Amino acid sequence: MVSSQPLLKDSERLETRLKEIPTEPGVYFMRDKNGDILYIGKSKKLRSRVRSYFRPAGDLSQRIALMVQQVTEIEFIVTDTEAESLALEANLIKQHQPHFNVLLKDDKKYPYVCVTWSETYPRIFITRKRRLDNQKDRYYGPYVDTRLLRYTLGILKKIFPLRQRPRPLFKDRPCLNYDLGRCPGVCQQLISPEDYRKTLQQVVMVFQGRTGELVERLTGDMEKAVDNLQFEKAAVYRDQIKALQSLNADQKVSLPDDTISRDAIALASDDTRACIQLFQVRAGRLVGRLGFFADSQSGTPGEILQKALEEHYLQAEGVEIPNEILVQQPLAEAEVLQQWLTGRKGRKVSIIVPQRQTKADLLEMVERNAGYELERIQKTGDRVLQSLQDLTEILDLSDIPRRIEGYDISHIQGSNAVASEVVFIDGVPANQHYRHYNIKNPSVRIGHSDDFASLAEVIGRRFRIYAQNRDTIETSEDFPDLVMIDGGKGQLSSVVAVLQEMNLMEYLRVVSLAKQREEIFLPGESQPLATDSEQPGVQLLRRVRDEAHRFAISFHRHQRLRNTRRSRLDEIPGLGFKRQKELLAYFHSVDYIREASVQQLQAVSGIGEQLAQEIYNYFHPN
Repeated sequence: MVSSQPLLKDSERLETRLKEIPTEPGVYFMRDKNGDILYIGKSKKLRSRVRSYFRPAGDLSQRIALMVQQVTEIEFIVTDTEAESLALEANLIKQHQPHFNVLLKDDKKYPYVCVTWSETYPRIFITRKRRLDNQKDRYYGPYVDTRLLRYTLGILKKIFPLRQRPRPLFKDRPCLNYDLGRCPGVCQQLISPEDYRKTLQQVVMVFQGRTGELVERLTGDMEKAVDNLQFEKAAVYRDQIKALQSLNADQKVSLPDDTISRDAIALASDDTRACIQLFQVRAGRLVGRLGFFADSQSGTPGEILQKALEEHYLQAEGVEIPNEILVQQPLAEAEVLQQWLTGRKGRKVSIIVPQRQTKADLLEMVERNAGYELERIQKTGDRVLQSLQDLTEILDLSDIPRRIEGYDISHIQGSNAVASEVVFIDGVPANQHYRHYNIKNPSVRIGHSDDFASLAEVIGRRFRIYAQNRDTIETSEDFPDLVMIDGGKGQLSSVVAVLQEMNLMEYLRVVSLAKQREEIFLPGESQPLATDSEQPGVQLLRRVRDEAHRFAISFHRHQRLRNTRRSRLDEIPGLGFKRQKELLAYFHSVDYIREASVQQLQAVSGIGEQLAQEIYNYFHPN
């Protein structure tokens, strides 16, 4: 049973626990009051390493200092060697995914390639969010060159028959992708899971940096097909080989021995962040450029590079680990990392800090690219920070607003009225927090719109939970520091009225931004604030307003299109709402319903022969 008292607040128990830890190499666990693992680390001397976290004058980063404040228990596992402790640490981190072990920041700037091996027929797609919910799924990246990544995946989906959709389009037949040879018909199980996975394993080799090996394998398969007089099959292999050879054909890196696979890693940093770049060079060609961000205060450059390599290769298979790794700075525990990588690869892996000639030139190129990326991020961050600081001054806020929410209404003369909620965190859009609302107010209907009532409804629905329990306001991460309403004094007054009714006005700062003159209105003020429409704070509010407007319009169009399609089905005698829903769920669109035969229509639940004939006759009157 883990104690609920943090060790920092119980010095006697802390000292007793530290004395129990041996001075041998091993792995240690930091747990919180719920027994969850906060952090997993390794050391050649466990006691001294763990004790360093709890020294009064300890030079800890903010992230680790926050973690230490939550530690209620320490556990450890002793190993024979440092290399064993590194291997054990890597496996345990992969298994438990502790929150504070993530050195590299996932700010969704760079995309990954995800392969859902947890599914019977795995999907492959690009994502900016690395979800670690299922240990069977694999992520490759993050890739710096998004355009090249999308091009590469597009080519692979053209030359290899792969699953194209997350969900089947039809229940009883494959879609057009099957007829075009783009998909092997996984929705109807026209290919076995084993054969499909073999195809996908070939595609994954490209993202593992093994394109040359894949080309050799396909060349051998092509020659066998020719020997067996299977010329059509051989032609497919030929086209695949040509397409693969065209990928990155112009990217050649001059090295003295282009038969050795290499990774080169370097960083550029400022006072707050470190930008890390890793170049993957295979057979003399640059096949991948990966990018990471880390807290520059989390350690020395050598320590950051070492941790970056550990986290990167932790997710890699043995065949993906190169024979040689070029590093910008001497690593903190290079020999231990080298032993661990050698064990995983099954062959010797060398870690080198090159001093001159071609290898040093390659590393200098990596460092220069990291510097350019850092400079670009600094400029973007400075602009955002300047906008937030200016907005704080304009609105006379006590602190910089971390979470800003924007609201807007969209409709056409009252029809299909919807609302949008967009969220900016630290001045940057946070799409994962966006929400849309269907307006339920019965007074808002075709021919009668009421933006004031619609906004009041949405704000009431959004903050109702806080009105019921105000104690959650201070602890909630979803409670905004600033709410922006698209509109003028009227829209703002309607929102303020509902917030006052819920007794939440003292907790919220609400403003509105009028479109015509970009004027900012505050509650209770008849005149707008004296601002310049081009100053940074106003521009930030405009970005929030425009994003809320865009999101509202896109959802409104979606709703209008859906209702327009459904209205055609309303004209068919005997076809009620429930059966319309069944038809659309089965065929996915009115166009496919129109093309269906009477027999295919009868396959839908609730559609008999007579009604199927009515539907068919409606779309085929002649």
